[in-house]
Amino acid sequence: MAQAETVGPVENAVGYVLKEAAVALRNAMDLELRPLQLTVSQYACLELLGQRPGMSNAELARGAFVTRQSMNVVLQGLEERGLVTRPSVAARGRELPAELTPAGRDHLRAASTAVRGVERRMCAGLSPDRQQELLDTLAACVRNLDPR
Repeated sequence: MAQAETVGPVENAVGYVLKEAAVALRNAMDLELRPLQLTVSQYACLELLGQRPGMSNAELARGAFVTRQSMNVVLQGLEERGLVTRPSVAARGRELPAELTPAGRDHLRAASTAVRGVERRMCAGLSPDRQQELLDTLAACVRNLDPR
């Protein structure tokens, strides 16, 4: 296949570099969260619940970019560790709103500190203006591809 028929050198393809950055970020987060015995999905769940208590499994799954089935496993694990609580019976429909326990809030504080450190490393050398420009550019990319 001729070069003109492809996206060109992968290191110059925005999608490739974006995926490379996402993988590097996830790997760095994994390393920092491991001592806290948290996965990135578990951290995402705690962070979302810290910001919006009472989210359902489906809402958490969308926010953490995982399937509902995967989020159910995440929530069960966090419940077993005493970090999250959900009612045993749904107040309405099948929704079981989740909330952080005091231990969950403590874990979230430690995890957020670790993740902020990763983000600082990732953005080292970028001025606050460049960081905002990066956020704005990435948000525009998301909007451009959002089918809604």
